[in-house]
Amino acid sequence: MQQKPSRVLVITHPLREDVAELAEKISSALREAGVAASIRSGEVAALREPDAIMVGDDVSSAPADLVLALGGDGTVLRSARLAAEADVPLLGVNFGKVGFLAEAETGELETVVSRLLEGDYTVEERTTIAVEAIGADGRNVSSWAFNDIAVEKAEPARMLELYVEIDGSRISRYGCDGILCASPTGSTAHAMSAGGPVVWPDVDALVVVPMNAHALFAKPMVIHSSSIIRIGVESVGTAGALIADGKRIAELTAGSTVSIRRSDRPVKLVRMSERSFPSRLVSKLSLPVDGWRHGRV
Repeated sequence: MQQKPSRVLVITHPLREDVAELAEKISSALREAGVAASIRSGEVAALREPDAIMVGDDVSSAPADLVLALGGDGTVLRSARLAAEADVPLLGVNFGKVGFLAEAETGELETVVSRLLEGDYTVEERTTIAVEAIGADGRNVSSWAFNDIAVEKAEPARMLELYVEIDGSRISRYGCDGILCASPTGSTAHAMSAGGPVVWPDVDALVVVPMNAHALFAKPMVIHSSSIIRIGVESVGTAGALIADGKRIAELTAGSTVSIRRSDRPVKLVRMSERSFPSRLVSKLSLPVDGWRHGRV
């Protein structure tokens, strides 16, 4: 059991009118129960405003103590950074297709609000990733991701020449489409589609996945979360791109290096369901648990 939240920030999908209407109803219900509630669009620019986490009432404005994200995984990802920076729990309600990061579905909204008001939920911490890129000109860019960090080729017709070091030891050099580093939470996103393993979210690890690598050793790797991953760009005349949770944040030219490690800012996810991770995995991905031989003699 948790304390009943006193200030809730509701973040909506920026292009869904139906979500905006439900957000108004939820906020009204929270206010009637004595909880201050504000609504903010899930657009990146809106979430970067200095007072993005502030919730106002008739008396004052103060930081939220819970973020409620209404949308698909994209909305939850955008909300996650805000929640992590403010060190407050995040609850996702799925209005998208898969909604792997969401805790509840649209039909459960009434129950969600009721349980929030009763403090009937738990909070679990999820590992996140920090990245720093240093360009050939010495300029650096820092960022953060909940799901994954990718170094990818910027030109579809060209391969990117990269090397990978883990904890100071060279692992391999690739001509490839790129390299992904995912958190356990992000292992079921881009990393899985690139051939990486599914990692249970409570495993203390990071995942490294080469993408379409032209090399003898190009296997995905599961490493300890305390490890430091270093990726160097060696391509001359072919640019790479640094991407955090699907957002391009920097161009990488020959001589650029990227350092990736576990962030010291976890995401605190609200949990209301007792469903296990394997059950969620089967449900969200519609896995054929009986296999193709089921029913055959």
